[in-house]
Amino acid sequence: MVESPLRIILFILLVSVASVWVHVYLYRRLFRDTSTSRAWRATGKVLLTALCVPLLLSWVVTRIIPSAFIVAVFAWTWMGVAVYLLLFLVLLGAVRWLVARTRGHRGVAAPLATPAPDPAAPPSLADLAVTVPPAHSHVPPVDEERRRFLARATAGGAVLAAGGLTGYGMWSAFHPPVVNEIAVRLPGLPRALDGFTLVHMSDIHVGPVIQRRFMDELVRRANALKPDLVAITGDLVDGTVADLRHSVAALQNLQARAGTHFITGNHEYYWNASTWADALTGLGINVLRNRHVTIGDAGGAFDLVGVDDWSMRSGPRGYNLDAALQGRQPDRAAVLLAHQPSNWDVAAKAGMGLQLSGHTHGGQFFPFTVAVSAIWKHDAGLFQDGDKHLYVSRGTGFWGPPLRVAAPSEIVKVTLLA
Repeated sequence: MVESPLRIILFILLVSVASVWVHVYLYRRLFRDTSTSRAWRATGKVLLTALCVPLLLSWVVTRIIPSAFIVAVFAWTWMGVAVYLLLFLVLLGAVRWLVARTRGHRGVAAPLATPAPDPAAPPSLADLAVTVPPAHSHVPPVDEERRRFLARATAGGAVLAAGGLTGYGMWSAFHPPVVNEIAVRLPGLPRALDGFTLVHMSDIHVGPVIQRRFMDELVRRANALKPDLVAITGDLVDGTVADLRHSVAALQNLQARAGTHFITGNHEYYWNASTWADALTGLGINVLRNRHVTIGDAGGAFDLVGVDDWSMRSGPRGYNLDAALQGRQPDRAAVLLAHQPSNWDVAAKAGMGLQLSGHTHGGQFFPFTVAVSAIWKHDAGLFQDGDKHLYVSRGTGFWGPPLRVAAPSEIVKVTLLA
């Protein structure tokens, strides 16, 4: 069903609280703990506030003022940097704490160990005096200079490590997607179509950052695979038709004898899905909105079924598998295009031998890769249940932070086997 306003408000509140906490933590570790200078600490407060506030406002502002999207990209990039700073500060801080605990001191050199008394020797007056509990136990004073030096070393190490990983992630995000090739046996596929190939792209997110140059390279790589059909499973755009028409028009250059087919993702609804459906149709792309088409001829055919996004399934125009299957010959082989990997079990029982999806991005960058694998049963890659298959793409572009770490973007070539 469509997300309720209450759930959206709670989600925004939770994310906002987490974001503020992270920025407070970063201030303490990077500025407060590293210097007693009031100017340095004041600079930290101003800087981190200036970075936090746009991040908190970005989700709402981009939907009210679309032109602010490019500014939001910088805020989201900082979000990625902040996540890595947090991880490395915690990691290095934990190492520092373990070393200090092992050595038995708090910011100072460990006290010299007192030699163990000889059990054979008679106790001396000094030995007897030691056994008497002192009136006030003495705790060694903390060496503030040493503590500040370690804080600076930890902060510096975290900044260098986060900067290096962020740099790699940005390079990976803008690097052309890898090509993954899989072969899937499609139940009921005629022998005449054995070896039929599809190129699957998803979650390209054309917008202020991903533009025509990126799209031209995608088209070149897709055409090099010589596909029989191209399938784009949603989240193609992040912007209006007026702003992005030129970049998206690169898709006209895709070459596949069975054409290029598109379904909506959740992001199309942010930017008027119906308007985008009309624009793509005008570019010669077949938009499947809860309907199916037959691919092939009398010598052999299968059905290509397309549904709107799952998140809008209770809206006036959203996911409707029943409508998409209406009038279909149930014994004919079928491939389902569905943006989200949700409802695969139901689709498989309805005769969909293969479902192609995206949406998850495979987490896009660590540590969100771990979170996505915990949240989604089918997070990325190929899954099989009996003779039915599901492939979840990691996405062909990126969204939010221009980062790809441990989840490279991909173009997928699928070969159908009879």
